[in-house]
Amino acid sequence: MTSKSEEKFSYVILVAPALIIYLAVMAFPTIFSVLLSLTNYNGGKIFGNPNLKIAGFDSYRFMFTEPTGNFWISLKNNMLIVAVSVFGQIPLGFTLAYILSRRLIKGTDFFQAMIYLPNVISPVIIGILFKSFYLSQNSVYMEVVRIFKPGAEFTLSAQPMVPVLAVMLWMYTGLYVVIFLANLQRIDTSIIEAAKIDGASEGQTLWRIILPALSGVIVTCAILAISGSLKSFDLIYTMTNGGPANQTRVLSLYMYFMAFQGAPNYPLANAISTVMVIISFILIILTQAVEKVFGGKE
Repeated sequence: MTSKSEEKFSYVILVAPALIIYLAVMAFPTIFSVLLSLTNYNGGKIFGNPNLKIAGFDSYRFMFTEPTGNFWISLKNNMLIVAVSVFGQIPLGFTLAYILSRRLIKGTDFFQAMIYLPNVISPVIIGILFKSFYLSQNSVYMEVVRIFKPGAEFTLSAQPMVPVLAVMLWMYTGLYVVIFLANLQRIDTSIIEAAKIDGASEGQTLWRIILPALSGVIVTCAILAISGSLKSFDLIYTMTNGGPANQTRVLSLYMYFMAFQGAPNYPLANAISTVMVIISFILIILTQAVEKVFGGKE
């Protein structure tokens, strides 16, 4: 073998395992899911099934025009979670990280650990805890309310997603605090000190130096927030199970119910997952486009 041939062969040997794993775990299931969404598959034997037929976009058509509007309710709830994640968790995480990094308060190590603590706990455990404390007829919250108002009955607010969004805001903000803290420490302090000497205020330093330097990190956090928001399942499943009257149902929960509860509708479930992937790609592309227009250079 020549040196170039040996080099190409070594590249193939090194890349092949990762490529095979990616194709087996990511690419093949995604393509297969899209194909199943175009059939009438009912859960029986896939290959060799004489009743298996191509149904085209029937599942997508049904999903968009279903009389109960489950898809649109789920999509609206997912967009609310995306909004709270991108415009709530990330700004709040950056603000807390900035306060901790600039040591504007005492006990930064303690607060950093406490803020990140919810990320260590399983979302299922957090969902059960909040449900038992606040979201049931016999919850701790209702027991306290009945002390002051005997006979009070538990009812969710007119906006049943509010408790879920509040828990998500509390739970995942710590992740972005850690990410921003790590990247704030990478900014050269001499640049900030020079700006201070030139008379820049704290706000001007933040707006002109720190935020442009973190534009790439903010985009990365936004992508993490979007992808995490669209696959939200375990916390909502344990807190509300999509209720009341499906008002807290999200796309992943909708897909789960269609695939595994009652008479399975696998084509519809796969159609929902395909739409989730498309929405995720669209939002990520929009985020990157916004960063190119308004972002700075690290």
